Amino acid sequence: MTISSLQKIHRGLLLSIAQHLDLADIYALQLTCKHLHYALRTHPVYWEMAVGLLQRCRPLPLYGFRRLSDLSTDQLVEVVDHAARLEHNWLTRTPRPAVNAFITDREHTLDRNTQTTDATGWVIESKHWYKVTGTPPDEEVDWFSPITANYILCATKRGRVVCWDVHHNVGIAEWNPGEQWELWKCRVEFDQRIAYFTMAKVLSGKDDEKVMQFELMQIHFPEQTPKSDEQVGPSFSNLRSFKTLGIVMNVFLLDPEARLLAGFVWISRLNSIGLYVLLDWNKEEYVFVDTGIQCTNTANWSCILCDGSIVIHSEEATFASQHFFPLSVLAQYVYPSNPSSEFVPRMTTRLKATRSISRGFIFPVLPPESYVLPFRQPIVQNNLIAGSRNQIRPIVLPHVDDPTPATDLNNPPNPWSDQLWYPESAHFVRQWWPTLPSVPRLSCTVVLLAQHHPQTHVTKYVLAQHYFTVPLDTSETKVDPNDAMMRMWYVSVPFEVVYVSDAGGDEDEDTSEAPARQRPLLAVDFGHAVWLEHVRAADDEEDEGPYEWGQMRLRFVSFPGVRLEGEGRAVRSGIGCGGGSDGTYQMEGAVRTLVIPKELDLHDVETINIDQSQGAVILSVRQGKIFILCYE
Repeated sequence: MTISSLQKIHRGLLLSIAQHLDLADIYALQLTCKHLHYALRTHPVYWEMAVGLLQRCRPLPLYGFRRLSDLSTDQLVEVVDHAARLEHNWLTRTPRPAVNAFITDREHTLDRNTQTTDATGWVIESKHWYKVTGTPPDEEVDWFSPITANYILCATKRGRVVCWDVHHNVGIAEWNPGEQWELWKCRVEFDQRIAYFTMAKVLSGKDDEKVMQFELMQIHFPEQTPKSDEQVGPSFSNLRSFKTLGIVMNVFLLDPEARLLAGFVWISRLNSIGLYVLLDWNKEEYVFVDTGIQCTNTANWSCILCDGSIVIHSEEATFASQHFFPLSVLAQYVYPSNPSSEFVPRMTTRLKATRSISRGFIFPVLPPESYVLPFRQPIVQNNLIAGSRNQIRPIVLPHVDDPTPATDLNNPPNPWSDQLWYPESAHFVRQWWPTLPSVPRLSCTVVLLAQHHPQTHVTKYVLAQHYFTVPLDTSETKVDPNDAMMRMWYVSVPFEVVYVSDAGGDEDEDTSEAPARQRPLLAVDFGHAVWLEHVRAADDEEDEGPYEWGQMRLRFVSFPGVRLEGEGRAVRSGIGCGGGSDGTYQMEGAVRTLVIPKELDLHDVETINIDQSQGAVILSVRQGKIFILCYE
């Protein structure tokens, strides 16, 4: 085909062709001639590319609170190009510093050059790939989350919540209740330009008589008018105060637009899950029922809204279950509440799920080098083993190969036995923004599995990750080798994650005797995880005792992505997946070591976060600083 004949191809036909190409093919076609370059650099073509990225659960780096539909063609091209580069680079090689991430129009790369080298020997000649910003003075950061690339929402250990302007390094809004509260949940609704969050504190009691008070808050970011001389900053407001009774496991902002909130309460005397719901947080009413779902110490729990039902999602070592409670049914058990200080909600009845489904995980056959014993010294059988949060308990251990190689290739077992490994923490991530009606929502779970050596008190960890849908697809009676749902990926080489200690105990308890909570410095985003890791010297006898001080490194893994085909069927994306010659999955995540600025001391890190859309890893340190590290 000649250049002249290419120029005669109708734009509609080119768009149809482009819908069947990936971004690399689009780039290649654009290089062939000017006609194809401009014909393919159009809004419809890049809109399809954006849809493809969202269907692979890769977020788009929208600036501020911009909507996808508001972007010009040039802006859409820039957003898609950036997201595609991140997706490809993070899956195929070690992420490198984004050397121009923080360059402004008045700065030049050579102004503050410094030369460092990352773990691969790649030379970095700029400091513009990271930014150091402050935190509220004389405060320790307990939690933070990026709210677009411009703002960070910080919760301090004294109970203040501050919105921090990253670019101007100043707090621009604050909620200060004057007493100690703890931030429990945060959700950003970009279309509304609002971040919702809940603060909690214990009022009185213990176990099933424990009374907690929650404040449901929002911070609104007004849309700025370009021609206006006066810029209006964000502001906090209180939406609802409510109380709970019992041991609250978690709260969930299921649908802020519909004003729907739910919470899980452990009913210790029954060992079951209580479901607490505000069907409309503008009304003084609540639902509090006993679901009868048994609570095990090995399960991980999440709550999801799906087609008018609240879904309780639980995961054990080998399977996941989902229990459906329609809002229309829950509305039949609404009871009035009131804002008085004496009011305490009470559980009203037992309500079983209208539907419950389960599906087993698909475990891989890992390469031989993945079956690594976590300790040099074997655990003595019939002795002690650590349970959750390293609490030692007696247990009779059967003989278990750890990890367990597969003998039946058609039905491999769980490589990490739940008799030896326990879930230290679980992180549920749901792809929910930005999205389009044609993009079904998927969920992702990353579990940090731990094994504690009872004699040496060394704890080793592995990571397990999978994708799932709501509802679970239980239609397949035979495992589809191309199905990506419920299929486990791993970081199987045991490692030692860095922990920080948070003060334990409630306000009504003697905190001097309460054990400190150990919080792993690990953060996840959809299909990604980042953590701080201890590095032992080659001659260090690792089984002699826990690691207390020494070298650390910032570690990163990007698990193979998935894409949706046909009627929501999910298969692996093919980018960075590798795999064997027989077409099997490569189920081992490639762990990378990220370069860090010389001025960042990892020993001072207190919290860690990851923003996949901006390609950023964000760390707060004891000196009241936040490091925003951008990679590409």
